[in-house]
Order: sequence, then C-alpha cells, then structure tokens
Amino acid sequence: MKSVDEPRLREIVGEKNIKTDPSDLYIYGSDSSVHHAIPWVIVRPDNTLQIQKIMEYANQDKIPVIARGGGSGMCGQTVPVQGGIIMDMKGMNRILEINMPDVYCRVEPGVVDDDLNLALKPHGVFFPPTPASSRIATIGGEIANNASGVRSVKYGATRDAVLGMKVVLPSGELVTLGACTRVEASGYQMHKLMVGSEGTLGIVVEATLSFVPIPEFRCMGVANFDSLAHAGEAIGAIMSSGAIPSMLELVDSVAIKAVNKTMNLGLKEVAASLIFEADGMVKEAVDYEIQKMKKICEKHKGADIWASYDPKERAKIFMGRKKLFPALSKYDDSLASTSLADDMAVPYSKMAEMAGKIHEVAAKNNIIMTAYGHCGSGCMHTKILMDTKRKDQWQSARKAITEIYEYVRSVNGTTSAEHGIGLSKAESFKAEKSDSLNLLKTIKKALDPNNILNPGKLMQAPDDWVTSSDLRYSVNS
Repeated sequence: MKSVDEPRLREIVGEKNIKTDPSDLYIYGSDSSVHHAIPWVIVRPDNTLQIQKIMEYANQDKIPVIARGGGSGMCGQTVPVQGGIIMDMKGMNRILEINMPDVYCRVEPGVVDDDLNLALKPHGVFFPPTPASSRIATIGGEIANNASGVRSVKYGATRDAVLGMKVVLPSGELVTLGACTRVEASGYQMHKLMVGSEGTLGIVVEATLSFVPIPEFRCMGVANFDSLAHAGEAIGAIMSSGAIPSMLELVDSVAIKAVNKTMNLGLKEVAASLIFEADGMVKEAVDYEIQKMKKICEKHKGADIWASYDPKERAKIFMGRKKLFPALSKYDDSLASTSLADDMAVPYSKMAEMAGKIHEVAAKNNIIMTAYGHCGSGCMHTKILMDTKRKDQWQSARKAITEIYEYVRSVNGTTSAEHGIGLSKAESFKAEKSDSLNLLKTIKKALDPNNILNPGKLMQAPDDWVTSSDLRYSVNS
C-alpha cells in the first residue's frame, strides 16, 4: 500500500483535522451502499486554500482523493476502492450569502440541506431538490450526484438549481464556473458538467444556488389501487393531462406493509397507492389541480381517494414516504434492505410495467424487491430484501439487477434518476452510454490526467461488484 505524507497533511489542515486511527478509517470506508474499502487517511479541511494545497500534494504524488459529504450515497460513490485520502467536506459548512433581490444563495459544500432550508425559511423561500436524506445530505454531495426527491416533478433536480460554483481542480487550481444569473449563454456550461460527476472532475468549494418561494397552500391526496397496472395508467394520464403536481409518488404492497409495520400508520394494504400533491400561492389553483388528479385516479379504478390541506394529515403521509427506505429493513427481520438497482427512470407509460417487472424478476431469483418512487419524474426506486449472509442471495441479486436494467434500456429508460452510479450500477451505466464512453473518458483525462479524483467510479468501475469489490456485510462462503 502506498503511504501518505501525514506530517505534510497535518501541516496543511492542523492536528485536529486529520484522522488515522483504524476505527475511523473503517467507518469512513463505507457510505450507505453495500460497499466497503479502507482509506489511508482522513482530512477535514475548513477552507479553500487547504483544499488547494492538499490537491497539489496529491496530484504531485498521484494519491487518490475522494471528497465526502454526509455519507448518504447509496451506490458507493465515496468508498475509496483504491485507497488514498478521504476529504471530509463537512468542515466547510458556511452559508456565505442569501441574496433575496437576485434570488440566489452562496454556500460551502458541507452545508446540510435541511440547515440551508432552515436558514432560507424566514425569507419565505426554499431550496427545492428535497432528497429523502435531507437531514444529513450535504449540498456538495447533492451536486456530485445531481440529487432530487419527491418534488422534482415540479421543481427539478439539483442541476436545475445550480447557477455557478467555485471548483478546485486536481492540480490545485481554483476556477469559477457559471454565474450568478438565471441564464448564461456563453461557452461550455462547465458548472452543469460538474453536477453529477461524482467527484471525479473537481472539488466543489462553493456553490451558487437558486431558490423558490415557499407555497402558501399545499394539499396532499392518496388513491388506492387493486393493481399496479391501474396505478400506472393513472400516472401516465396525470402527467399527460397538463396537471402540475408538486408530488406524485407510487408505493407498492411491500412498501405499504413495511411502513405500517414500522410506523403503525394504518395504511390500507393494497397492490399500490398513489400519493399526489399540488401547491401554490392561490388556493383555487391548488384545488383545481387536486380535483383534476382525483378524477383521473377515479377513472383508472382508484379507490378510497381523499385529499387534505391539514398539515398533520399531510405530515403523517409524507413521513411514511420519507422514512420508507429505513422502514423496509423491518419488512422481515431475517432480511436486510440493500440498495443496488434502486433508482432507474423509465417513460411514464412504462411505470406500472416496470413495477411488475421488478416483482417478476424478484420471484424468479428468490428474493424480495419493492417498487416505489417519484413516478411524476419517471423515477422508480427499488430495494432488494435478502439474507446478506448467504452468498447465493448476492448472486441472485446480481442476476436480478442485470435483468432489470436490461429491461430499463429496452424501454429507453436510464440507469439512475437521482442516486448516481458509483460502483453498484457501473455495468448498466456503461451499457447505456456505450457510444459515448470514450468521450467521457476523454473529459476525465483532460481535467484529471493523473486520475486521482475518485478513481474506479463511473466508467472506471468494474462490472461485477459482487466479486471485485468488498462488501460491508459478512457473507458466508
């Protein structure tokens, strides 16, 4: 294993901002994915100059550097598969400016999403990507993965809210990308390229973000369906009707059962439920959108349809959806909920078919999978519930996700809607982008010629993560 110059790093960040204890290295070796690898050292810089110095040193000695935020990534983006330096960005957590007249804010990458929205709330605005992990997810991580969430159907993903940024390149050079204006038509949109690059092209040290007004009215509704097919038909009909939902979520029977068991919500255990929401500044406009969606659900055999402006009622339903991922771990106490094929996107007309395919493939491979997601954005989430101690279950999961992603590509879908690629989805990503992989590699080589920024991810990641990557689970041979 190649060593690092610890005294030099201590000189840059200070004694209290460097960790080398084996227990710390172990903890920082995993994120919220199934993967694990040990870094050589952890540093927590608290300013841009420190990052520049770290990158200059790492580039000179060809040492891998992996920028890490809250560690909520589900695909192994921050797992240091080639060792190196984990750069913990949570020390850079300052909100630098909230500019109401020009409708933007400037923040450092370690700012947590919920903390940013807490600061924006007194101004009557919010940062809209809304990932489910907003309590711990940092802005830098959201930029790295182009994160989004339940309200992406109306407000878009992180890329749509990024106006500009400051980035430290592998050489240590600091560059300013984008602008503070809503539109920019000059040259290559390099700041947009950085969004979704998973830390492979540069280290974001400051971001300029747009925000939107907090709506005065929000109304949320639920419709139950006895078949996934009918729910899928309703999704397509809503999105093609001209309706403007601020949320449109699908949950299947597995997800409903898990939430009821964990949170005792008393939801009706049907084949599928749609959660729909409209928001705005004028109540009559919100009423119009809600009534439109309710009628569409009725037309497609939705039942028990109700909607409410009551914050307590809305919070109860929304919390069930927001806590769905951890709730799945309680579906069956003998099974673990794993993130593998977990956020593909397909055309609206294929949402129900996609959900059915997930259950079909799961049964075929003797595992349990759930289907839920931001169906208003075409995003389908799934988690694989399995006995992680059994090697044959991992092999079954491997076969299942290959089949699922083959289906996704066959209907012109895409590998990841919001969680990124990392290690888990490299095989499908490379198959989907087969005719542009050389272009991606050329861009990577141009910006990072020594391949030190998060190496072994995206197009560099191995296809078979089961055999070529360590897992953070103890698997019997």
